[in-house]
Amino acid sequence: MALVEAPAPTPSAHEIRLQIRICGICHTDLHVVEGDLPPQKQPIIPGHQIIGSVDEIGRDVQNFKIGDRAGVPWLNWTCGLCAFCQRGKENLCEAAKFTGYHVDGGFAEYVVAHEDFAYKIPEIFSDTAAAPLLCAGVIGYRALRLSEIQNGQRLGLFGFGASAHLVIQIARYWNCEIYVFSRSAAHRKLAEALGASWTGSAEKTPPAKLDSAIIFAPAGGIVHAALRNLQKGGTVALAGIHMSPIPEMDYSLIDHERTLRSVANSTRNDVRELLRLAAAIPLRTEIERFPFTAANRALQLLKAGQINGAGVLEIN
Repeated sequence: MALVEAPAPTPSAHEIRLQIRICGICHTDLHVVEGDLPPQKQPIIPGHQIIGSVDEIGRDVQNFKIGDRAGVPWLNWTCGLCAFCQRGKENLCEAAKFTGYHVDGGFAEYVVAHEDFAYKIPEIFSDTAAAPLLCAGVIGYRALRLSEIQNGQRLGLFGFGASAHLVIQIARYWNCEIYVFSRSAAHRKLAEALGASWTGSAEKTPPAKLDSAIIFAPAGGIVHAALRNLQKGGTVALAGIHMSPIPEMDYSLIDHERTLRSVANSTRNDVRELLRLAAAIPLRTEIERFPFTAANRALQLLKAGQINGAGVLEIN
C-alpha cells in the first residue's frame, strides 16, 4: 500500500461522513491487498472496522447528527430487492457492496457511508475497543450461531486471533467448554487466560469430542483436523472469507450427519445483536495499536500471526 493525498469524500443525500479515529485490521484487508479476492475497485482504500465522529451529513439523513460517534463495518450496502434480501439473508445479496473492497474504506482520515449501514457504538467501549467488534466480533458471532453450538456444549476454535478471542468470551458467557487449537504459544496463553479448558496445536487430539467447531485460520488442511475431532451430528463453521484448498477427504470424516458450512459476511441485524451482547457481557478486546503510517507493517505482522488479539490503526 502507498500513502497518498486524496480529496475528502462528500456525503450524498442519505450518507454520513466520518472523521476516522480508529480502524481495525483483519485478514480480509490482507486478502484484498494481496489480491486473494478479485479486485473490484482500483485503487482502493482498505479497512472496514471504522470508528469515528460524524462531521458532515447528507440533506436527508435522519439517524445521525454532527458530532455523533459511529461505526462502519464490512457490509456497506445491499439492494433490498433480490431474493436473498427479501428472505432476510442480505449478507448474500446479489448486488452487495463491501467497505474497503467495492468502496473506499477506513485506512484514511475520512469515509462516507449510508446511514442505514452505520451504527451508534455503546458508550461502554472506547474507540479502540469498539473497532474490532465491527468485523472480528460480528463475523465471529455469526459463525458461532451457524456452528449451532448450544449452551453448555463443547466448542473448538481453530486459530486464535482477533475474532476467536472475542468468540471465546461469548461462548464462555453461554457456559460452553472451549478447546483452542493454535500453533502460536502466545495465542494459546491468551486463550487460557480467557477461559479455554484445553489448548494445543491442530495436530493434537483434545480430551473429548467437539459438539461444534469454528475455523478462523485460512488453511484448508485444518478442516480435516476439525472434522476428525467432531462429535456425531456436529457442525464445523468456516469463518474466513478466503481459504486455501481443502484437501480431498475420506467420507468417514463427514459421516454420521456431520456438517461443514461456510460463513458469508454478516447482516445489519448481526451487528445490532452483537453490539448489544458485547455491552451486556461486556466483551474485553485485546488490542495492539499501530500508527496510521505503519499500516503495511501491521498487515505483515497479521499475516505472520504475530498480533495477539486484534490490531488497530490510530488514524487521528
